Amino acid sequence: QVHLVESGGGLVQAGGSLRLSCATSGSVLSIDDMGWFRQARQAPGQQRERVAKITSDGNTNYGDSVRGRFTISRDNTKNTVYLQMNSLLPGDTAVYYCNALISTTTSLREVYWGQGTQVTVSS
Repeated sequence: QVHLVESGGGLVQAGGSLRLSCATSGSVLSIDDMGWFRQARQAPGQQRERVAKITSDGNTNYGDSVRGRFTISRDNTKNTVYLQMNSLLPGDTAVYYCNALISTTTSLREVYWGQGTQVTVSS
């Protein structure tokens, strides 16, 4: 069984910063891409918005709305992905989810999701 657990969310004023973490545990053999998505609570019918992605060798990709403000990184020794969020805006308010493409002893390159962590940016 594989689990992804996010932490680091909370309430911050506009212009502030937060750092999210997502730790992976369980029977993990390897992790390929890792990433962050978000979904605003007032848009439950919309698809989750991709925020950032990082490959196993460190290549990154960002959504247009966060590029230049957010930085994704990972620690492969800890099976953990991070999201440093700077210059936060009220529009960044959402539940943030991490995901990862993971191979285990029983499955190959399966997508796993965390439970989400709330980020609220006040104006």
